Amino acid sequence: MSFPVDQIRNDFPILKQRVYNKPLVYLDNGATTHKPQVVIDTVRELQEMHNSSVHRGIHFLSDQMTARYEAARERVRSFINAASSGEIIFTSGATGSINTVAFSFGERYVKTGDEIIISEMEHHSNIVPWQMLCERKGAHLRVIPFNEQGELKTDELDSLLNEKTRIVALVHASNSLGTINPVKEVIRMAHARGIPVLLDGAQMIQHGPVDVRELDCDFYLFSAHKVFGPTGSGILYGKESLLDTLPPYQGGGDMVDQVTLEGTTYNTLPFKFEAGTTNFTGAIGLAAAIDYLNNVGINEIVQYEKALIRYTREQLEKIGELTLVGSAQERISVFSFLLANIHPYDAGMILDKMGIAVRTGTHCTQPVMDHFGIPGTIRASLVFYNTREEVDMLIDGIKKCIAMLS
Repeated sequence: MSFPVDQIRNDFPILKQRVYNKPLVYLDNGATTHKPQVVIDTVRELQEMHNSSVHRGIHFLSDQMTARYEAARERVRSFINAASSGEIIFTSGATGSINTVAFSFGERYVKTGDEIIISEMEHHSNIVPWQMLCERKGAHLRVIPFNEQGELKTDELDSLLNEKTRIVALVHASNSLGTINPVKEVIRMAHARGIPVLLDGAQMIQHGPVDVRELDCDFYLFSAHKVFGPTGSGILYGKESLLDTLPPYQGGGDMVDQVTLEGTTYNTLPFKFEAGTTNFTGAIGLAAAIDYLNNVGINEIVQYEKALIRYTREQLEKIGELTLVGSAQERISVFSFLLANIHPYDAGMILDKMGIAVRTGTHCTQPVMDHFGIPGTIRASLVFYNTREEVDMLIDGIKKCIAMLS
């Protein structure tokens, strides 16, 4: 049975619009994904009929919203196969999740002279919080390099791991290279020395199944808006045994047990890390997005996107003036490239006038661009509602850019 992409596209109202009187070809899914109608309807219904703060009231609306909020937590738990709902913490997004770990884990486990390992292909959100921690604690940041294909040099990790290493923080899939990293191998190597591993899943979660227990990672995180849910919400998964040892990241309501002017005791997991009024609407909207993905079928999405990756790569490689940046064999549907002597911004503006939305610049991975000695790239990032016909429109647009600007 063929993948029902036309039917799926009808579920996303934004895809029906025209841009500059051209059909919208949206290829910027690495930045944010669009929302199916069921997510839009869920958020609207919550605001119109059920709005009330969770965990704070005994009245009907509060009870109703609290039940749906905790049901959303259970939906996320099942989606990534965490052991318990207490291991699922709602945050403001992937960046908020990383900062939570960098602060809380850093306060508990990192001291002067210790080391933290990241990779050369990290998003800025998985670089800067660790740099800030190192500055705060007098620790050192070590980096796993990647090769010219954009594949991690895992053979160099063994020499980086030592008795001073406190944590390894690694992107599951690169937002600028498309590389899917060999995270199970990294986790195995780190765990052999008793070192925990954090995985940034912001670019992986929308492209295939994630099983945190099968991976055996210690932390996993992603943003709701990268997986067809609302903005301003995200997930931090952590092993309960590890989360229990960490101090809270922020203080305020809901993360407390008892408060006196002399001192405070903290709530249990996961509430210890959910200070203040959480984005309960975003969390429930994320659950609706997860239900939608499950209805489409995660394995079916994977197979469709694999075919789309092959087709896109074949078409891009036919253009002689185009250079792909990153050619890893294991990859998600993200393609970064350069066009002859054309600046990425100029090409992006021309494509935009054709109704084709791509991303240009460094994609918040400036060290990746420094590695290749380039100012940035053009990035086309696809998901399961994109089509071969849209890839063909991109190819035609690229050829027009080259003809106009080369």
